[in-house]
Amino acid sequence: MSMTEERHFAMRLRLVGAQGIMMGPGRADLLALIEQTGSIAAAGRQMGMSYKRAWALVESMNGTFQTPLVVATKGGAGGGGAQLTALGHELLAAYRGLQAATEASGASFLSRFETALAVPPGGKAG
Repeated sequence: MSMTEERHFAMRLRLVGAQGIMMGPGRADLLALIEQTGSIAAAGRQMGMSYKRAWALVESMNGTFQTPLVVATKGGAGGGGAQLTALGHELLAAYRGLQAATEASGASFLSRFETALAVPPGGKAG
């Protein structure tokens, strides 16, 4: 399937443990944006989520793993900020690697679903 063809299916990898979702596309994107912007608030804004929701996700991730994934400094004259810890960097890279491997190894299986559709991607019925 070419890059320009429409797809009806996409895979979304979520790692779920006893505590619920441990890592998924949204959490990984939030970590990546915190890394890029240096701010939980700015990362949340770019994702269209409230500061409260972004903070709740960060706190959930920080409480799930042995050590925090994100550390934040309080605002003040110089302003606050946030950065990923070494574990945060490591787990974000591991998730992105697992995501890429899953997409690559699952592509042929996913294409079988595409070809079985009553209306082919980008096409018309019958």
